[in-house]
Amino acid sequence: MNESKRVNSAEPLKFTIVNRDTCISCGACQMAAPDIFDADDEGLAFSIIDNNQGIRPIPEELLMDLDDAYEGCPTESIQVSDVPFKTASSKG
Repeated sequence: MNESKRVNSAEPLKFTIVNRDTCISCGACQMAAPDIFDADDEGLAFSIIDNNQGIRPIPEELLMDLDDAYEGCPTESIQVSDVPFKTASSKG
């Protein structure tokens, strides 16, 4: 019935990815934002929103958690952008 849309939202769209080359598997992002980040079999973090592609916006209700994870990452491996990191329809 009352489905929330981001069309008229005051919050800008945010996208995220984890730089897995610099991730140290500390788990800080998973503790701060468990609905955004998880770890793979090697313990490296990734965004579960879009399998670490950075193409789907973070839901508005998770933006504070995203900020907490971003600020708490000791290696600055979490990247946040106002635009997608790559386009879903880009082809080689």
